[in-house]
Amino acid sequence: MSLSGNLKTVAFPDILQLLATGKKTGILECKTTTRQKEVSFKEGNIIFASSVNSTEDLLGQMLLKRGKISKADLERAITLHKQTGRQLGTTLIDMNLFEKEDIAECLKLQIEEIVYNLFSWKEGDFIFHESETPKNAPFLIELNTMNVIMEGTRRIDEWMEIQKVVPPDDVMLRIAPSPKVQREDITMSLEEFRLLSLINSERTVSELIDLSSMGEFVTCRSIYRLILANLVEAAGQRERETSESEDEEEIIISIIFSLYSACFHKIRSVVAEVVGDGNTKFSEFAAQYRSGLMSYFPGHDPNSDLMPSLERFLSAFRSIPLATRYHSLMSGLDQMLSDQLVYVFRLLGQSVYRDVVTNVKKEISTPLATRRELVKRYGLENGFYGAVKHAEKIVRLVRG
Repeated sequence: MSLSGNLKTVAFPDILQLLATGKKTGILECKTTTRQKEVSFKEGNIIFASSVNSTEDLLGQMLLKRGKISKADLERAITLHKQTGRQLGTTLIDMNLFEKEDIAECLKLQIEEIVYNLFSWKEGDFIFHESETPKNAPFLIELNTMNVIMEGTRRIDEWMEIQKVVPPDDVMLRIAPSPKVQREDITMSLEEFRLLSLINSERTVSELIDLSSMGEFVTCRSIYRLILANLVEAAGQRERETSESEDEEEIIISIIFSLYSACFHKIRSVVAEVVGDGNTKFSEFAAQYRSGLMSYFPGHDPNSDLMPSLERFLSAFRSIPLATRYHSLMSGLDQMLSDQLVYVFRLLGQSVYRDVVTNVKKEISTPLATRRELVKRYGLENGFYGAVKHAEKIVRLVRG
């Protein structure tokens, strides 16, 4: 089976579904200039995953964070692993430090985190090496690929809700001194209980993620649920030294520029793929947005020479009166996004429309996570999801 391409044109969940339904065995390699991950399959199910050159470190650090091993024992194990060439997981079992089941639990979490991280990749080359098997796996763990697809897609939507509640990176968290709940109503998952033990009024969200052994998503989801349950609250903002002040407007506008450019490119690419490059219907429809600030979002590949530069866009944006510039930009972009989603439904039907909505939602996950404080302050995610919900209302009306 020959399968290769770029994640810009073929979404990662689509690749997983193809391999699962085809019951394929082999290794899927995904890489960018700075990252490389491999996911191994056996008869369509995921059996292993690794981040190239960092798998051993991930397993060791995961065990260390969970309090399963001392630093001294981990260093001894790593030294022995390098001397013998045997995998770190196998070495730890040989040293009688762990049972196979303990290592399997951590490996399963490691594999899931690697695979779910790939759901957020917007680009990167991929190639499937059929019939190849992982060479450096201590042992294999089988995950149902279709279940992984469902969970990964669900996480995209859930992550957006989490980001609305989890505080900015510089806010410390504490256990609420007088939680507004009745004792018999308090229920916590194991993940939430583990996280609660790390919260001490001095640690920020980013520090809790680093200390936690559960990965970024599960850690933030636990914080989200603890806050909603009134068990955890903000303990104040940590002071941080800054060598020079940031231009917040320029940062948030650059996020908006890259985000919406990617969304419109994704929509344009799907339409072109389904109806053909020569079809003028979508181009004629999109031409109505070729004036003012909207002309800077033509739907071209953001990395191509056809895209207007960020510098030109910033200059045009700042030529608008200060009091109205941000509102003018966001109201126009949100209307443009909603209109294009509705047009996709009218032109290509329900199935393609759903795929496009899922893909544009993925485009917002990275900027929300990287500059959470600014994105929250400017209400970027609210406008984005408002546009998607507006399109959904129209689609429901059309469908009856």
